[in-house]
Amino acid sequence: MKYLVRDKMLAIGDDYWIEDEDGRHVFLVDGKALRLRDTLELEDPAGRVLITLRERLFGGFPGVRDAMTLERDGKRLAVIRRKRLSLLRNHFRVTMSEGTELDVSGRILDREFKVEYEGELLALISRQWYRIRETYAVDVVREEADAALMVAVAVCVIRMAERERDGEGEREGGGD
Repeated sequence: MKYLVRDKMLAIGDDYWIEDEDGRHVFLVDGKALRLRDTLELEDPAGRVLITLRERLFGGFPGVRDAMTLERDGKRLAVIRRKRLSLLRNHFRVTMSEGTELDVSGRILDREFKVEYEGELLALISRQWYRIRETYAVDVVREEADAALMVAVAVCVIRMAERERDGEGEREGGGD
């Protein structure tokens, strides 16, 4: 199943719908303004919160983002971090609360990457299928994969890569 995400709508405080291939509203991303940390909630069409996405600050320093935490029903579901020991700049690790890990790699800023578990493809994120400007698809390949989790992971890693590019790219002279 493919879910369409419009890139221009990712500002905190903005709400936007993620649609399926048929244009039906599937998830609402509710950007929570007026919070000290960036917080997004992924809701179903009835308004039930499925996953909360929160930035985690590194060492308590505002503006230095170490990780994003995903929560479900008030409990930590996963933590997303850049994979530090990777030679690839576009490589993230999603550590699930029970200890399993998902691997996210590819060209994050180009919206061309994949989410895998032990080498098995769970979701493919790509712009190539759509001519609609500023839109990418989260194609959940495995039927038993948690679609809300795959969408949340995609939104988080893109957000983290963009913040890193915008903050570190100026000082180090590099982007992605």
